[in-house]
Amino acid sequence: MRNALTVDVEDWFQVSNFDSIVDRADWDRLESRVEANTTRLLELFARHDARGTFFVLGWVAERFPHLVREIRDAGHEIASHGYGHELVYRLGRERFAEDLERSVQVLESACGVRPRGYRAPSFSVDQRTPWAFEVLRERGFTFDSSLFPVRHPRYGVPDFSRVPRRVDTRHGTIDEFPLTTLRVFGRNVGAAGGGYLRLLPLGVLETAFRRMNAAGQPAVLYLHPWEIDPGQPRLRVRGLGRITHYTNLAGTAGRLERVLSEFPFDTMTAALQSAPDLAREPVNGPGIAA
Repeated sequence: MRNALTVDVEDWFQVSNFDSIVDRADWDRLESRVEANTTRLLELFARHDARGTFFVLGWVAERFPHLVREIRDAGHEIASHGYGHELVYRLGRERFAEDLERSVQVLESACGVRPRGYRAPSFSVDQRTPWAFEVLRERGFTFDSSLFPVRHPRYGVPDFSRVPRRVDTRHGTIDEFPLTTLRVFGRNVGAAGGGYLRLLPLGVLETAFRRMNAAGQPAVLYLHPWEIDPGQPRLRVRGLGRITHYTNLAGTAGRLERVLSEFPFDTMTAALQSAPDLAREPVNGPGIAA
Protein backbone atom coordinates (compact mmCIF):
# COMPACT_ATOMS: atom_id res chain seq x y z
CA MET A 1 0.00 0.00 0.00
CA ARG A 2 1.39 3.38 -1.03
CA ASN A 3 0.36 6.48 0.89
CA ALA A 4 0.41 9.90 -0.74
CA LEU A 5 3.06 12.39 0.39
CA THR A 6 2.00 15.91 -0.55
CA VAL A 7 3.42 19.42 -0.15
CA ASP A 8 1.52 22.67 -0.71
CA VAL A 9 4.32 24.91 -1.94
CA GLU A 10 3.56 28.41 -0.69
CA ASP A 11 5.45 31.00 1.34
CA TRP A 12 4.88 31.79 5.00
CA PHE A 13 2.98 35.03 4.31
CA GLN A 14 0.49 33.51 1.83
CA VAL A 15 -1.59 31.44 4.26
CA SER A 16 -5.30 32.17 4.59
CA ASN A 17 -4.85 32.97 8.29
CA PHE A 18 -2.96 36.11 7.22
CA ASP A 19 -5.41 37.35 4.58
CA SER A 20 -6.67 40.15 6.81
CA ILE A 21 -3.24 41.39 7.91
CA VAL A 22 -0.98 40.89 4.87
CA ASP A 23 -1.81 42.82 1.70
CA ARG A 24 -1.22 40.84 -1.47
CA ALA A 25 0.39 43.92 -2.94
CA ASP A 26 3.14 43.52 -0.32
CA TRP A 27 3.99 39.91 -1.11
CA ASP A 28 6.95 40.81 -3.31
CA ARG A 29 8.37 43.05 -0.58
CA LEU A 30 8.33 40.41 2.14
CA GLU A 31 11.20 38.05 2.88
CA SER A 32 10.73 34.89 0.85
CA ARG A 33 11.74 31.65 2.55
CA VAL A 34 9.94 29.12 0.35
CA GLU A 35 12.99 28.14 -1.69
CA ALA A 36 15.21 27.21 1.25
CA ASN A 37 12.39 25.43 3.10
CA THR A 38 11.32 23.43 0.05
CA THR A 39 14.91 22.40 -0.63
CA ARG A 40 15.15 21.20 2.96
CA LEU A 41 12.04 19.07 2.45
CA LEU A 42 13.51 17.60 -0.73
CA GLU A 43 16.62 16.59 1.19
CA LEU A 44 14.53 15.05 3.97
CA PHE A 45 12.41 13.07 1.50
CA ALA A 46 15.53 11.84 -0.30
CA ARG A 47 16.92 10.44 2.96
CA HIS A 48 13.76 8.36 3.31
CA ASP A 49 13.56 7.42 -0.38
CA ALA A 50 10.09 8.97 -0.48
CA ARG A 51 8.51 10.52 -3.55
CA GLY A 52 5.60 12.89 -3.36
CA THR A 53 3.27 15.32 -5.10
CA PHE A 54 4.09 19.01 -4.84
CA PHE A 55 1.08 21.29 -5.30
CA VAL A 56 2.97 24.41 -6.35
CA LEU A 57 1.41 27.85 -6.12
CA GLY A 58 1.64 29.63 -9.47
CA TRP A 59 2.86 32.83 -7.81
CA VAL A 60 5.81 30.90 -6.38
CA ALA A 61 6.54 29.07 -9.64
CA GLU A 62 6.59 32.36 -11.54
CA ARG A 63 9.31 33.75 -9.28
CA PHE A 64 11.24 30.53 -8.66
CA PRO A 65 10.97 28.43 -11.84
CA HIS A 66 14.27 26.73 -10.99
CA LEU A 67 12.67 25.42 -7.79
CA VAL A 68 9.90 23.74 -9.79
CA ARG A 69 12.54 22.10 -11.98
CA GLU A 70 14.46 20.99 -8.87
CA ILE A 71 11.31 19.30 -7.54
CA ARG A 72 10.69 17.61 -10.89
CA ASP A 73 14.31 16.49 -11.25
CA ALA A 74 14.19 14.89 -7.79
CA GLY A 75 11.50 12.54 -9.10
CA HIS A 76 8.46 14.18 -7.56
CA GLU A 77 5.11 14.94 -9.19
CA ILE A 78 4.25 18.54 -10.09
CA ALA A 79 0.65 19.61 -9.43
CA SER A 80 -1.23 22.90 -9.11
CA HIS A 81 -2.19 24.83 -5.98
CA GLY A 82 -3.79 27.55 -8.07
CA TYR A 83 -2.05 30.84 -8.83
CA GLY A 84 -2.80 33.41 -6.14
CA HIS A 85 -3.90 31.37 -3.09
CA GLU A 86 -7.45 32.69 -3.22
CA LEU A 87 -10.27 30.61 -1.79
CA VAL A 88 -12.23 28.88 -4.54
CA TYR A 89 -15.65 29.66 -3.07
CA ARG A 90 -14.73 33.36 -3.04
CA LEU A 91 -13.41 33.35 -6.60
CA GLY A 92 -16.55 31.98 -8.24
CA ARG A 93 -16.56 29.80 -11.33
CA GLU A 94 -15.14 32.21 -13.93
CA ARG A 95 -12.34 33.63 -11.78
CA PHE A 96 -11.49 30.14 -10.56
CA ALA A 97 -11.07 29.00 -14.15
CA GLU A 98 -8.81 31.98 -14.85
CA ASP A 99 -6.72 31.41 -11.72
CA LEU A 100 -6.40 27.71 -12.57
CA GLU A 101 -5.36 28.31 -16.17
CA ARG A 102 -2.80 30.91 -15.13
CA SER A 103 -1.23 28.43 -12.71
CA VAL A 104 -1.09 25.74 -15.40
CA GLN A 105 0.67 28.04 -17.84
CA VAL A 106 3.25 29.13 -15.26
CA LEU A 107 4.01 25.58 -14.12
CA GLU A 108 4.26 24.22 -17.65
CA SER A 109 6.56 27.10 -18.60
CA ALA A 110 8.76 26.46 -15.57
CA CYS A 111 9.30 22.72 -15.98
CA GLY A 112 7.72 21.50 -19.20
CA VAL A 113 5.10 19.45 -17.32
CA ARG A 114 1.38 20.17 -17.54
CA PRO A 115 -0.07 19.45 -14.08
CA ARG A 116 -2.80 16.84 -13.84
CA GLY A 117 -3.50 17.24 -10.13
CA TYR A 118 -4.95 20.12 -8.10
CA ARG A 119 -5.42 21.10 -4.48
CA ALA A 120 -7.43 24.18 -3.56
CA PRO A 121 -5.95 26.74 -1.15
CA SER A 122 -7.25 25.94 2.34
CA PHE A 123 -9.30 23.02 0.94
CA SER A 124 -11.84 25.56 -0.36
CA VAL A 125 -13.75 23.22 -2.67
CA ASP A 126 -16.97 22.40 -0.83
CA GLN A 127 -20.77 22.60 -1.02
CA ARG A 128 -20.50 26.14 -2.37
CA THR A 129 -18.48 25.03 -5.42
CA PRO A 130 -20.27 22.11 -7.13
CA TRP A 131 -18.91 23.45 -10.45
CA ALA A 132 -15.26 23.09 -9.42
CA PHE A 133 -14.93 19.48 -10.59
CA GLU A 134 -16.31 20.34 -14.03
CA VAL A 135 -13.88 23.24 -14.39
CA LEU A 136 -10.97 21.02 -13.36
CA ARG A 137 -11.90 18.15 -15.67
CA GLU A 138 -12.59 20.47 -18.58
CA ARG A 139 -8.99 21.68 -18.32
CA GLY A 140 -7.50 18.22 -18.30
CA PHE A 141 -7.05 17.57 -14.58
CA THR A 142 -7.40 13.91 -13.65
CA PHE A 143 -7.21 14.08 -9.85
CA ASP A 144 -7.99 16.49 -7.05
CA SER A 145 -7.23 16.56 -3.32
CA SER A 146 -9.25 19.50 -2.03
CA LEU A 147 -12.01 17.89 0.02
CA PHE A 148 -11.51 17.52 3.76
CA PRO A 149 -14.34 15.46 5.33
CA VAL A 150 -14.35 17.41 8.61
CA ARG A 151 -16.20 20.33 10.19
CA HIS A 152 -14.05 23.47 10.27
CA PRO A 153 -14.82 27.22 10.29
CA ARG A 154 -13.12 27.75 6.90
CA TYR A 155 -13.42 24.44 5.06
CA GLY A 156 -14.80 20.93 5.19
CA VAL A 157 -17.26 18.55 3.56
CA PRO A 158 -18.06 16.27 6.50
CA ASP A 159 -20.44 14.03 4.53
CA PHE A 160 -17.99 13.22 1.75
CA SER A 161 -16.28 9.85 1.53
CA ARG A 162 -13.19 9.30 3.70
CA VAL A 163 -11.53 7.27 0.92
CA PRO A 164 -10.81 8.13 -2.74
CA ARG A 165 -13.77 8.39 -5.08
CA ARG A 166 -14.23 8.82 -8.83
CA VAL A 167 -16.39 11.87 -9.46
CA ASP A 168 -18.53 12.02 -12.61
CA THR A 169 -18.76 15.32 -14.50
CA ARG A 170 -20.08 16.33 -17.92
CA HIS A 171 -16.48 16.32 -19.18
CA GLY A 172 -15.49 12.92 -17.81
CA THR A 173 -14.36 11.59 -14.45
CA ILE A 174 -11.89 13.00 -11.96
CA ASP A 175 -10.43 11.14 -8.99
CA GLU A 176 -10.94 12.84 -5.62
CA PHE A 177 -8.41 11.93 -2.90
CA PRO A 178 -9.89 13.38 0.32
CA LEU A 179 -7.65 14.36 3.21
CA THR A 180 -7.25 11.59 5.77
CA THR A 181 -9.40 11.56 8.90
CA LEU A 182 -9.82 9.37 11.96
CA ARG A 183 -13.32 8.36 13.01
CA VAL A 184 -13.81 9.18 16.72
CA PHE A 185 -17.17 8.87 18.49
CA GLY A 186 -19.06 9.18 15.22
CA ARG A 187 -17.17 12.24 13.95
CA ASN A 188 -14.22 12.70 11.63
CA VAL A 189 -11.04 14.13 13.15
CA GLY A 190 -8.42 15.58 10.81
CA ALA A 191 -5.33 13.35 10.71
CA ALA A 192 -3.63 14.23 7.43
CA GLY A 193 -0.79 16.52 8.47
CA GLY A 194 -0.41 20.29 8.52
CA GLY A 195 -1.69 21.78 11.75
CA TYR A 196 -3.09 18.38 12.70
CA LEU A 197 0.46 16.98 12.59
CA ARG A 198 1.84 19.80 14.74
CA LEU A 199 -0.98 20.28 17.27
CA LEU A 200 -2.43 16.83 17.92
CA PRO A 201 -0.65 13.85 19.49
CA LEU A 202 1.26 12.06 16.75
CA GLY A 203 -0.58 8.88 17.63
CA VAL A 204 -3.77 10.32 16.09
CA LEU A 205 -2.19 10.47 12.65
CA GLU A 206 -0.43 7.14 13.05
CA THR A 207 -3.65 5.40 14.10
CA ALA A 208 -5.55 6.92 11.17
CA PHE A 209 -2.89 5.80 8.69
CA ARG A 210 -2.73 2.27 10.10
CA ARG A 211 -6.51 1.88 9.97
CA MET A 212 -6.66 3.18 6.41
CA ASN A 213 -3.91 0.83 5.26
CA ALA A 214 -5.39 -2.14 7.13
CA ALA A 215 -8.62 -1.52 5.20
CA GLY A 216 -6.64 -1.57 1.95
CA GLN A 217 -6.88 2.19 1.46
CA PRO A 218 -4.10 4.75 0.96
CA ALA A 219 -3.80 7.72 3.32
CA VAL A 220 -2.56 11.19 2.46
CA LEU A 221 -0.06 13.34 4.34
CA TYR A 222 0.20 17.07 3.62
CA LEU A 223 2.37 19.91 4.85
CA HIS A 224 3.76 23.29 3.83
CA PRO A 225 7.42 24.34 3.56
CA TRP A 226 6.91 27.05 6.20
CA GLU A 227 5.89 24.39 8.75
CA ILE A 228 9.51 23.29 9.18
CA ASP A 229 10.73 26.87 9.64
CA PRO A 230 10.58 28.05 13.28
CA GLY A 231 12.74 31.05 12.35
CA GLN A 232 10.19 32.63 10.02
CA PRO A 233 9.11 36.23 10.71
CA ARG A 234 6.38 36.55 13.34
CA LEU A 235 3.25 38.59 12.70
CA ARG A 236 0.79 39.88 15.26
CA VAL A 237 -1.84 37.24 14.69
CA ARG A 238 -4.57 36.82 17.27
CA GLY A 239 -6.63 33.94 18.49
CA LEU A 240 -6.90 30.62 16.69
CA GLY A 241 -4.83 31.82 13.75
CA ARG A 242 -1.82 32.35 15.97
CA ILE A 243 -2.20 28.90 17.51
CA THR A 244 -2.64 27.01 14.26
CA HIS A 245 0.21 28.77 12.46
CA TYR A 246 2.98 29.04 15.05
CA THR A 247 2.47 26.12 17.44
CA ASN A 248 5.24 23.48 17.39
CA LEU A 249 7.02 24.65 14.24
CA ALA A 250 10.28 23.48 15.81
CA GLY A 251 8.90 19.96 16.19
CA THR A 252 7.50 19.44 12.69
CA ALA A 253 10.65 18.05 11.08
CA GLY A 254 11.10 15.46 13.82
CA ARG A 255 7.49 14.33 13.61
CA LEU A 256 7.74 14.16 9.85
CA GLU A 257 10.90 12.02 10.08
CA ARG A 258 9.05 9.56 12.30
CA VAL A 259 6.04 9.29 9.99
CA LEU A 260 8.29 8.82 6.93
CA SER A 261 10.10 6.05 8.79
CA GLU A 262 6.88 4.22 9.69
CA PHE A 263 4.85 4.35 6.46
CA PRO A 264 5.63 3.96 2.73
CA PHE A 265 5.00 7.09 0.66
CA ASP A 266 4.80 7.90 -3.03
CA THR A 267 3.13 10.38 -5.36
CA MET A 268 -0.61 10.87 -5.30
CA THR A 269 -0.88 9.27 -8.73
CA ALA A 270 0.93 6.15 -7.49
CA ALA A 271 -1.17 6.04 -4.32
CA LEU A 272 -4.39 6.23 -6.33
CA GLN A 273 -3.17 3.40 -8.54
CA SER A 274 -2.60 1.25 -5.46
CA ALA A 275 -6.12 1.90 -4.16
CA PRO A 276 -9.02 -0.50 -4.77
CA ASP A 277 -11.34 0.23 -7.68
CA LEU A 278 -12.81 3.63 -6.90
CA ALA A 279 -16.52 3.92 -6.30
CA ARG A 280 -18.20 6.52 -8.49
CA GLU A 281 -19.69 9.69 -7.10
CA PRO A 282 -21.98 12.09 -9.04
CA VAL A 283 -20.84 15.70 -9.01
CA ASN A 284 -23.94 16.56 -6.97
CA GLY A 285 -23.52 13.59 -4.66
CA PRO A 286 -23.11 13.43 -0.87
CA GLY A 287 -21.48 16.52 0.55
CA ILE A 288 -21.17 18.45 -2.71
CA ALA A 289 -24.80 19.00 -3.69
CA ALA A 290 -25.58 22.10 -5.70
